[in-house]
Amino acid sequence: MNPNRLTALRSLLAEKNLDGVIVTKYVNLHYFSGFRGDDTTLVITKDKALLVTDNRYTEQAQNQAPLFEVVEHKHGLIKKTAELVKKLGCRRVGFEGNAILYDVYAGLASLLDGVEFRTPLNLDALRQIKDEEEIGYIRKACEFADKAFEDIVKFIKPGMTEIAVAARLEQVMREAGSEKPSFDTIVASGLRGSMPHGTATEKLIEEGDFVTMDYGAKYQGYCSDITRTVCVGRASDRQREVYNAVLGTQKMVLEAIAPGKSGKEIDAASRAFLKKYDLAQYFGHGLGHSLGLEIHEEPRLSPSSTCEHLQPGMLITDEPGVYLPGWGGLRIEDTVLVTKTGSERLTKSNKELVEIL
Repeated sequence: MNPNRLTALRSLLAEKNLDGVIVTKYVNLHYFSGFRGDDTTLVITKDKALLVTDNRYTEQAQNQAPLFEVVEHKHGLIKKTAELVKKLGCRRVGFEGNAILYDVYAGLASLLDGVEFRTPLNLDALRQIKDEEEIGYIRKACEFADKAFEDIVKFIKPGMTEIAVAARLEQVMREAGSEKPSFDTIVASGLRGSMPHGTATEKLIEEGDFVTMDYGAKYQGYCSDITRTVCVGRASDRQREVYNAVLGTQKMVLEAIAPGKSGKEIDAASRAFLKKYDLAQYFGHGLGHSLGLEIHEEPRLSPSSTCEHLQPGMLITDEPGVYLPGWGGLRIEDTVLVTKTGSERLTKSNKELVEIL
């Protein structure tokens, strides 16, 4: 557990003139404490770090959260959390404005009489730059995803369902060491390829289909994300043309990702590249997103990105796609680490057009 995470959080409390914060979002419980259980809150002040849970989790919490004092509640999590906040003498306390459930907030507010409890905080922003431990976990999750692609190109056959392909990807990742998929596996073949988030169905894969597979693994809670598109059979001239346009865009973006670049700038470059092929109008989603304990995090590469400057230690996906209703589509995606001098591709699977014959 990296103590710098608590230091950064306490700096935010000082900046906002707060005595403490109540953390309720699962991934932030994990991030700040190391604990991986639910039905828990963290109470963090300038000199105290308390983890409040019940007797199902006390032993686990003591093992996983060595920087925290574990407090067992017996008569309600919200009641005990409020009791501790008041016992610590906190006058102004923050909460996760983009994550706390209304009933939880209302319950705490009703018990925190005399405490100012109306300052929302975005704690997710503190997770944008990953430390070496986190990067190591994501590297491992990417290795599992790469193993699945190496296997799947030998597995796919005409007449197989999309669900069977998704199941095989997930099986290989689990056998490699993945805890679970990092999101619902997407397998979209043939005409369904025009749906960017076409999760796997019972559709049969046919000769000549593009098959787009977007999937990822989880390791120690951290996600990977990769998309590869293959052709079952010989690709047509039009399939090659569209594939090469997307691949060229994806490779160009990989070269462009570097410290100091803005999310809007890189996204705009990808659309300008596709415009040369008269395909930019068929690229409707953002170019990329960060990932870590969640599959979609900030910063993002998109026309509406708020990221002014990428920084070393940020993770970003590079995932241009083209989606043509009535024809199909494809996407190519890598998980990418922003380095001091540029970028490093963490998903290393082959990106050249694969024809499964």
